Parts: sequence; structure tokens; C-alpha cells
Amino acid sequence: MKAFEWKGVFPALLTPFTADDQLDLPMFEKNLEAQLSAGVEGIILGGTLGEASVLTIEEKERLVAFALEKTAGRVPVVLNIAEGATREALHQAKLAETWGADGLMLLPPMRYKSDHRETITYFRTIADATPLPIMIYNNPVDYKIEVTIDMFRELIQSPNITAVKESTRDVTNVTRLINAFGDRLRILCGVDTLAMEELCLGAHGWVAGLVDAFPGETVVIYKLVKAGRIEEAARIYRWFMPLLELDIHPKLVQYIKMAAAATDLGSEYVRAPRLAVEGEERTRILSIIETGLANRPQLPTI
Repeated sequence: MKAFEWKGVFPALLTPFTADDQLDLPMFEKNLEAQLSAGVEGIILGGTLGEASVLTIEEKERLVAFALEKTAGRVPVVLNIAEGATREALHQAKLAETWGADGLMLLPPMRYKSDHRETITYFRTIADATPLPIMIYNNPVDYKIEVTIDMFRELIQSPNITAVKESTRDVTNVTRLINAFGDRLRILCGVDTLAMEELCLGAHGWVAGLVDAFPGETVVIYKLVKAGRIEEAARIYRWFMPLLELDIHPKLVQYIKMAAAATDLGSEYVRAPRLAVEGEERTRILSIIETGLANRPQLPTI
């Protein structure tokens, strides 16, 4: 599968580890199958939730190969690239193509706050070196570089830059993007706590985090909004909000792995320097998760 549409729910999949810090592929498969059964329309490997910064190239290759085997063409498999050097990003883009990935999610340069010209050059150099469709991850809150409307005007000169993961946390940016580019750029909300708002404003999809623990609820909200059943979606979204807020904390990996463990779709093992949550913090997060589970809504048929 090479041609696909950026729409629907794209889980930013967790990377499960075993107690001895190896890839836990059976657990990965269990979560993946839950996502597919719920009706996601694509998957993203090696993002922030996938602990990209601590994965080796060999592990990324194994995850891509395993995901391609298990999805068997049912949904696109997208690999995230988050590198400090253009040279290494180009290398990983070529590897992704060789491995058979269907698309790329591309962050701006890591560990260096590039200016307008440098950011444009970085993105376009990679885009022009690969045939794979690219979604630009625009998250100035966490990564300190904003991809502005003017920058996107230049970026779309590369025809395979076709989508944006909108994580500016400014919902009005959805309207600005649509006004500026129409359907030329597909918009996927990248902030769980703003997903329904941005979908109502015309976003085409949702790169989701808590979907790793709650795939059914996430997909149902998306489908209800797109079907115009706003009040039904809002009721589920209101229930979901305390859990969705786990996505906007620096420890989102640990917190969402805790949620996935609670729904039997993951484990809490993280890779150092991350450490498992302890003490009062653990009690507080578990209370949020347990309250959500105790009040889990019955999902409507769509």
C-alpha cells in the first residue's frame, strides 16, 4: 500500500518492552489488533509515545516489518522521523522506503531551534529525496519550532508533503489552514484534549494517544463527529477528558502505558532514562484511570 488518504484515527502506537528491556512484540501485536478491530485508518510507529529517541535502527526495522506483516495492507504503516541532523533524517527516510513503510511523519530538527529558512530547507530536502507521503508534525509547544502558514506555502511545493499533524494547541489554526490550502493539506489533530473541537472545525483525522488504551472510544468519537452526531460524541468526550489530559504531560509515555496496562493492552515498562511512576504521582494517575474505567460509557452503534 503506497497511496492512502490521511483521515480517520491514526494511533501513535506505544512501543512495548519486556522486563529485560527488549521489544515485546506479542504485546505490540495485541494492541495493534485492538486498534484494527476498533476501525483505525492508519498507524504511526516510533513517535513520541513510541519512545523514538531511545529506539535503535534495528528495533525500528523490526517494528516496521512486524507491523506490515500483521496489518497485511489493511491500513497504512507510517514511520516517524525525529532527528537532529538532516543527513540522519535522509538516511532514515531511505530506510523507511526500503523497509516498505507507507508514509512518514516528520518532525523539525531536534535539539536545534532552526529558523524559517533552515526549517523549510530541512523538510524539503527530506521530502524531495523520497516518494513517500509526508505529514509534517507541527508542535511548537514541545519542540519549539512553529511551522507557520507562510512556511507551509513553501513546503507544499514538494508534492508529497500532504498532511500536517496540528499540535499548536490553537484550534483556530485548523480554520487558517483550510482557508489557506483547502484540501491540499490534510489536517490531523495531534492533541487529544482538542480532538473533538478540531474535528468539528474540519480536521480530517486524529493522531491519537489515549487510543492506545481506549481504541473503541477514540474511533467512535471520530465517527460520531463525522456523522454529525455531535451531542452523542460530546457525551463520550466529556467522560474521556480526564484521561485525555494524560496526553499533554511530559510523562505522557509513562501515563499512557499505565492506562494501556489497566485495559490489558500494554505494560508499564519504559526505557531509561524514563522511569516508572511511583508514590503519590502513581496513586493520582491510577485514580484517574480507575475512575474512567468505572464509568466507561456504552458505545453507540454507528
